[in-house]
This record gives sequence, C-alpha cells and structure tokens, in this order.
Amino acid sequence: MLSTAGFGNSLVEYYTKFGEDFMESEKPFKRREFLASVGATTAATTMPLTAVAQQEASQSKLPSPLRFKADISLTINGQPKQIAIDSRTTLLDLLRENEGLMGTKKGCDHGACGACTVHVDGKRILSCLTLAATLEGVAITTIEGVSEEESLHPMQEAFLNCDAFQCGYCTPGQIMSAIACVREGHASGSTEEAREWMSGNLCRCSAYPNILAAVRQVAGVAAAADPADQAMVISLKELPS
Repeated sequence: MLSTAGFGNSLVEYYTKFGEDFMESEKPFKRREFLASVGATTAATTMPLTAVAQQEASQSKLPSPLRFKADISLTINGQPKQIAIDSRTTLLDLLRENEGLMGTKKGCDHGACGACTVHVDGKRILSCLTLAATLEGVAITTIEGVSEEESLHPMQEAFLNCDAFQCGYCTPGQIMSAIACVREGHASGSTEEAREWMSGNLCRCSAYPNILAAVRQVAGVAAAADPADQAMVISLKELPS
C-alpha cells in the first residue's frame, strides 16, 4: 500500500501526485451517476408493466356481461322477481343495491351485529352471510314488508310504545328478529330465554330493556306499557351516605 506521508490530509493531493489514471480508477462512485443509473434501470423494468396496466384499463372500460352470472327467481315482500346477478352477490347487497330496499342495514358485514336480519320462508337469517344465488324459489320478507298497507305490525307498534330505539340503525334488524322470536315461541317463556334468543342483535345505544319489553308484550306475557313508566327515580338525597 502506498504511503500518504508528506501529502497532508488531502486525497486530492494524493491522487494528483500519482497520476490521473490512478485517480480515475480509484475515485468514489459519484451520487449523480448512481441516481442516473438507478433511474434508467427503474424505467427499463417498469415500462412493460405500464403497458400492461394501460391495456387492462382500456379493456375494463368496455361494457361486459357479469363474469359469474346467475339467474334467480324469488319473491321479495310478496312480489315475484326474476333477477340476473353476479353469483358472488350477498342477499344484503341484492336487497340494497339491486332492489333499493334500504331498510335492511349493513352493520358489520360479518354476521356479528344482526342489523341485516331478514326472513327467508319465515325464518330469520343474516343476509350479509347469505349468497343470493342460493335462494332460488324462496320468499323473502324485509322490514318494508312486515306491515300491511298503512297499518303497522304489532311489533313495530310495541317498539314505538316502549321507546325501544334511539338512533334507529339497528331497529329494522331488531324488529325482524323480534317477530321471529315470538313466532318461534322463545319470547313467551322466561325473560332470560327471550333475552338469549335476541342476543344476536346488537344495540349500540343499549336500549335492550325496552327492546325486551316490546318483545314480551307482543308475546302476551307482559302488559302493554312503557318501561319508563315503571322506572324508579331516586334523587341524590335518597341515596345512602
């Protein structure tokens, strides 16, 4: 190794002393040259991908039939329907997006909250977990179809009388489950049984006592009254010290 003694701390003096050829072969890689080489490499590798992406984008703009088409016949709220859908469509999306029945709510989209509950052939199901293509020939009832003309369903009236809702987002699913709960015979037993069979429907406003009261009243095992009328009001002065 060559000694740098006598040339101070300047590498420029060192390279100048031993010639231009030596300096050119030993000098560090310049930052500008590095960035230029990286840019050229990136451009060369992404150009084919860009062309493919542009081709796919142009093809996606062309009108095309459903990729996984399914033709189904069913009845929704008493109305016969012939519907062509993507076979991956859930019943919830069919009702909301295709049929415009917005009463059935999309809460969690994972079957955990009950906001999407509807009736299929009289039985309650979670529409967000049900593929519409599997429902050939069935009768579907949503919250829009439970009442007759202008009159409310008894469960809807009970929810109003018991003030069994606050924000109202979960209410359609609660009512659909409550109607099924009474029909199944789970609301006329103990309070605990009715509560258990309604536990699949979540109320973020925590109106559970009022919902349970409405269910029990329609089942005929509780008097038709507002639960708030039976609430005990205690002033701070009456609380034990």
